[in-house]
Amino acid sequence: MQVKTLTLSGSTLSNIKALSFAKDLVLVLIFAVLTGISAQFKIEIGAVPITMQTFVVLLSGILLGSKKGAASQATYLFMGLSGLPWFARGGGLAYFLSPTFGYILGFVLAAFLTGLLVEKGWGKNIGTMISTLLVGEGAIYSLGLLWLYPFVGPEKLLIVGLYPFVVGEFLKLLLIIPFLRFSREKI
Repeated sequence: MQVKTLTLSGSTLSNIKALSFAKDLVLVLIFAVLTGISAQFKIEIGAVPITMQTFVVLLSGILLGSKKGAASQATYLFMGLSGLPWFARGGGLAYFLSPTFGYILGFVLAAFLTGLLVEKGWGKNIGTMISTLLVGEGAIYSLGLLWLYPFVGPEKLLIVGLYPFVVGEFLKLLLIIPFLRFSREKI
């Protein structure tokens, strides 16, 4: 019986690494753009609009993993701050003073945490995946509410920044469930 071995030259390995990096970069940019697009699907209800962003943010962590998921959301954040009008209410450095900026900061943390938990095996069944998604949601809303607090005060904080979103977030979590099988296959 003859056994064949495969050897790769340094040049071939460099090409494979370059292709892998290019693929990762494209995926990071795609999820940054998807987050920007999902911000445009909004319902204005007051200080904080309802958008589809959290759906894409959590999906980026699940599908891309902790580092690339967080990188996609950091890219979204920095591109928006640079002036690209793809936050729910525009863009530019002035957005840093917006009541909703904390939620955007939470996107980076949420993508990282959901990706990390999936990498640690929390994506193996529906129960742990739902827990993972709730951790991601918690990251978004924790930073969002902390940032929102000075704008609305303690009396209105949960009324303005959390309660109107609970049902919608639950529905978005249900929409994520079909993607769970991909969390184990990583794109």
